[in-house]
Amino acid sequence: MPHPRHLGLLRGLDAVTDLVGRATAWLVLAMMAVQFAIVVMRYIFGVHSIALQESVMYMHAMVFMLGAAWTLRHDAHVRVDIFYRKRSPRGRASTDLFGTLFLLLPVTLYILLGSFGYVSSSWAILERSPDGGIPAVFLLKSLILVMAALLLLQGIAQLIRQTLILKGRLSSDTPTHEEKL
Repeated sequence: MPHPRHLGLLRGLDAVTDLVGRATAWLVLAMMAVQFAIVVMRYIFGVHSIALQESVMYMHAMVFMLGAAWTLRHDAHVRVDIFYRKRSPRGRASTDLFGTLFLLLPVTLYILLGSFGYVSSSWAILERSPDGGIPAVFLLKSLILVMAALLLLQGIAQLIRQTLILKGRLSSDTPTHEEKL
């Protein structure tokens, strides 16, 4: 049986990821509605808005950047699984643990540390759109740090989950790609 503290932390981290993922999913509908409004305004009424066009770009960035951790959490990311799918649940857990420790976390930390100056300089000047659109480019760039932070949190959840699976304290009930279809 997993230690209650580990299980509580795992559930809490997964809950944060799921909350952000579900909220982000609604942006897809908003993005489609705004894009439809842009088309109607432009081709029927001859009116265009740079701010509305940029808002679609902002929402698109948010969907991908904020949805990355949710995608990882639900094992919906792209994976070359020629060997992975044939492995046992413990074998998959060891592969995932290795990938999290030596790929996900280092790359995410690199993104976080490497982009901090980039985002900070944008905040220092409160960077605006050069085209007169949304005056918040600094917020858009901040998504890089938010994405990295969410991926780090989900990476920690992945480490806990895979360790518990390897110790036999948690079942691996994640379906394979074939079972999801």
